[in-house]
Amino acid sequence: MSYTQELAQIIEARKEEFVNISDKIWEFAESRFQEFQSSNLQAEYMRAQGFRISLGVAGEETAFIAEYGQGKPVVALLGEYDALSGLSQQADKAEHCPIEPGKDGHGCGHNLLGTASLAAAVALKEYMEQNKLPGTVRYYGCPAEENAGGKAFLVRDGVFADCDIAITWHPGWMNQVTPSGSLANFRVFYTFHGTSSHAAGAPHLGRSALDGVEIMDVGVNYMREHMIDDARIHYAIINTGGTAPNVVQSEAQVLYAIRAPKVTQVKELFERVNDCARGAALITGTTVDIKQVAAYSDYRANDVISQRIGVHMDELLPVGYTEEELAYAKKFQNVITDLDKNNLKETAKRLAGRDSAQLLENPLFDFRVTKQTGGGKGSTDVGDVSWVVPTGQFSAVTWAAGTPGHAWQIVAQGKGPVAHKGMIFAAKVMAATAYDFLTQPQLVEQAKEAWLADLDGETYPNALPADAKPEIW
Repeated sequence: MSYTQELAQIIEARKEEFVNISDKIWEFAESRFQEFQSSNLQAEYMRAQGFRISLGVAGEETAFIAEYGQGKPVVALLGEYDALSGLSQQADKAEHCPIEPGKDGHGCGHNLLGTASLAAAVALKEYMEQNKLPGTVRYYGCPAEENAGGKAFLVRDGVFADCDIAITWHPGWMNQVTPSGSLANFRVFYTFHGTSSHAAGAPHLGRSALDGVEIMDVGVNYMREHMIDDARIHYAIINTGGTAPNVVQSEAQVLYAIRAPKVTQVKELFERVNDCARGAALITGTTVDIKQVAAYSDYRANDVISQRIGVHMDELLPVGYTEEELAYAKKFQNVITDLDKNNLKETAKRLAGRDSAQLLENPLFDFRVTKQTGGGKGSTDVGDVSWVVPTGQFSAVTWAAGTPGHAWQIVAQGKGPVAHKGMIFAAKVMAATAYDFLTQPQLVEQAKEAWLADLDGETYPNALPADAKPEIW
């Protein structure tokens, strides 16, 4: 029996434990830097398995490291467990049914993400004990991937400094090794301060902070014609200054996400957006405070790690689905929007050409995608890790093909049988890949050489402001 099969058996034997952890985190549904129950559940479980636990890493109360073994190589398995705001949804319901309107939900599958990485670490520990293997395996419990870029703070504080290899994954609707190319991303608050007055009796005495926000937004929207095609800028007005139209708003706030393929490009856009804010303040007679709270770097895939991930994905596929599981996925595929259905069709054409209709008959893609499928316009703080440690990442099927990201449909499928199967599959792939690097020093060296060649003299951009700290906002 191969080591891939032996590690898979260890994971299968504990499958119900891992499913239980994932489902509890789904129920906790805690957003950035507030994942106290989720991180505590995982940390205490790992402590019970004999891992050494470090809590509150890099000033993040909900970050922890679970470590087993000693010496080189040090292989890191990255986990996440934060939810998304406003995506509360009942499990298994193929219609929008919030558990509690306005509350959070796991619309990106991080309940699965962190638990699979944890499961891989547990399996490796047991296998290392059985076979008396040297080296160190670490599970990194990483908070606040959504919106706050929690790993960037961990990287800045050096908690990956002695790692040799990092491996992670992400839930999705395709099994695919993740290529380079996520977007670098800054999150920035613009807070306008004006002067309140009676909007009818003395409007000339007021200076509207909300006007400042709106004029800034107009200016940024006119910028879009004059920036690179791959850039993305989005915003949300966080504070409108109140609900009374007869009071000139003295304070208003907008949160921006500014993205581009490289940090240097984001920095250039950031300064232009800042100028829009300052100009809007000048126009409206207000002032503006600018506060950058997060920064993500672009993801640099390591070819050596990616190759080993692909080998083990091929070994472990197909996952195999029952008729009941296929029917379960189909009911969710039936409720995606027409735009998402068109995107699914276009993706199927790129994957299968003339045979795309046959591919679309199956709501679950039970094979490894080797063709490029486009996309890559999101951001991930795994990118920051990849600048300081050779890193490999992949996606695995956990929901119906065509399901849109950051949507209630993902939350609804997050405790379902397909999600659980995908999570267990991902754990097996990561465990086998990590084993390769724990036991083959030449692979570690090859990964480092490929990483240095890819960087080509560039160094980690570390785009976080010096005074930025992990915080709830």
